Amino acid sequence: MNDHYIRAMSQSGAIRILVCDVTALSAEICSMQKASATVSIALGRALAAGALMGGLLKGTQRVALKYEGNGPMKKLIVEADAGGAVRGSVGNPEAEAEPVNGKWNVAGILGNAGFLTVAKDPGTGAEPYRGTVQLHSSEIGNDLALYLTESEQTPSAVGLGASLDSDGDIAICGGFLVQALPKAEDVEIDALMERIAALAPISEILAEGGTEGLLAALVGDMPSNRLETRELYFKCGCTRSKVEQALYLLGTAGLKSIIDNEGVAEVRCEFCRKGYSFDREELKRFEMLSALPEEPVQ
Repeated sequence: MNDHYIRAMSQSGAIRILVCDVTALSAEICSMQKASATVSIALGRALAAGALMGGLLKGTQRVALKYEGNGPMKKLIVEADAGGAVRGSVGNPEAEAEPVNGKWNVAGILGNAGFLTVAKDPGTGAEPYRGTVQLHSSEIGNDLALYLTESEQTPSAVGLGASLDSDGDIAICGGFLVQALPKAEDVEIDALMERIAALAPISEILAEGGTEGLLAALVGDMPSNRLETRELYFKCGCTRSKVEQALYLLGTAGLKSIIDNEGVAEVRCEFCRKGYSFDREELKRFEMLSALPEEPVQ
């Protein structure tokens, strides 16, 4: 089956569960980013986190996760929308760190100090909502769960997993998000947390049973309803016109500096790594347009 998420709800309406498999899109994005082994694990987990957050959206809504730390990777950015599109990038794709106790050292490359910022675009033209928390563990899933619990007042648990093949490419990647809604009973929450604590590594569950196996392990004997299954896929969305607008926003001084010093502009999308070239004549046109006064509002 292609990359996808499954969204389910307990019959009581008190427990929300999402599971996802983002193996293909993670492998594609990590290859584009030329990510090291540990960065691939970190980025894959973040892409799964973004896909799960996207499963909470509707219509034209979008969400962005930005992890910034003092480690060698510097930052992780993931964006997702309600339609299943996901993209991501890293600050330093070559970062590496020695494993700790036989496990990937994601916290080591992200750093022990920093922030997670979550931005939600309501899709209505209104300003996006932004919330920020300090990194607590520098583990992708744990810090997202902390954000959801503290900033959005929704007790949450997030489990993410990724593994590499013999060539260092993503072999399995995905995870889960569970949330206790306001009417959840303690007995439901306690039983769910017991099942989560007993889970095998997420990548192993996905490798053996896929998202169906992961969902079954989380649901257990809890009566539940499956609400939606949606395909997930990589989509960047960058265009030459968007890059032109970014250059225009540099203003007259910024554009003149590029013209005088480089003569041309080479802009590369941080997500898909596609390059856009602009020659001197194009830059001069942008410079001229940026110098024009804005028309007054009538």
